[in-house]
Amino acid sequence: MILPAMAVKRDYYDVLGVGRDADDAEIKRAFRRLAHQHHPDVDKNDGAEQRFKELNEAYRILSDRQRRSAYDMFGHAGVEGAGAGGGEGFGGGFGPFGDIFDAFFGGSPTGARRGARVVAGADLRYDLPIEFAEAVFGVTKKISFATLVTCGHCDGGGGEPGTEPETCPECGGSGEKRRVAQTILGQMVNIVACSRCRGEGRVIASPCSVCGGDGRTREERSVAVSIPAGIDDGQRIALEGQGEAGPRGGPNGDLYVAIKVRPHPQLMRRGTELYHELPITFPQAALGATVSVPTVEDGEEVEIPPGSQSGHEIRLRGKGVPRLRGAGRGDLHVILNVVVPTKLTKRQRELMRELDASSGPAVLPRGGGTVFDRLRDLFS
Repeated sequence: MILPAMAVKRDYYDVLGVGRDADDAEIKRAFRRLAHQHHPDVDKNDGAEQRFKELNEAYRILSDRQRRSAYDMFGHAGVEGAGAGGGEGFGGGFGPFGDIFDAFFGGSPTGARRGARVVAGADLRYDLPIEFAEAVFGVTKKISFATLVTCGHCDGGGGEPGTEPETCPECGGSGEKRRVAQTILGQMVNIVACSRCRGEGRVIASPCSVCGGDGRTREERSVAVSIPAGIDDGQRIALEGQGEAGPRGGPNGDLYVAIKVRPHPQLMRRGTELYHELPITFPQAALGATVSVPTVEDGEEVEIPPGSQSGHEIRLRGKGVPRLRGAGRGDLHVILNVVVPTKLTKRQRELMRELDASSGPAVLPRGGGTVFDRLRDLFS
């Protein structure tokens, strides 16, 4: 039987573009930069979603000290099952490597040496509606929201001022409890977070009277958000460190501002291009005219050539949307729509009969195609 070829995983350090001696801060910066660049909402190229998943997997491993230690020692086999987000390889005692660590090191690779576990604050999402013109030209918005911030009374430590956290008597400060089980495969070590200190390795003997020991209080915050010109509906802006404060001095999470662009009453947007359907009368189409069309800035006069047909396009160069990551702007496409009147006065009917009597049978303009052909070509 021929087995399908297995995909070869890239080295996690290569995925994030960092060296093996990179510290936690460098790994986090590299991940945030690449994740923003390759997020499916931003990167429309083929493979962006897979690239984003690969970045997340690499960051999950290298940002965790236990997983990174096992990866450095055994490669992808040492973290099998953890990269996909389940964490089974570590929550259950390092999977097939539990016996190896127990035999050579007396436990997990970091085990009792890990010390207090630092928990980051939660990331936040804020839906920000903006006007059509604000999305085109950019704007700075001030937003306010309730969130958890570092407690000012205990400075985030969780204890009353003047007191210190104590080592957890249950786990001895490791933040872990080890359970050893004998199986047919040998001795297996299951490592779980200590239930007394919740994996932090310390307990608060005298909780803060303001925050109750959490190190955080809820308050209203205001943040200025700079929205770049050309942003589109559904795209997000990441503000690093503007999310919830972490418990007991942990780092802040991030704030993600999701942009909701209100539609324009007369303009339709497709990427950097704008479209406007311009209704004109039969005489304007036949004789030509100068009419005003709406733009994002203001109205602009355009010339309708004599003999124009429905579906004819007039392009206004540089009147579209600025390119988000490039120079220049898109165009404004004015699509003509010849409107046939539904009600005529007596005099108008007489004139139309005279015109009809003097006109020959209707013939499509040479090379112009039908309205459907033009619309299909326009949006294909």
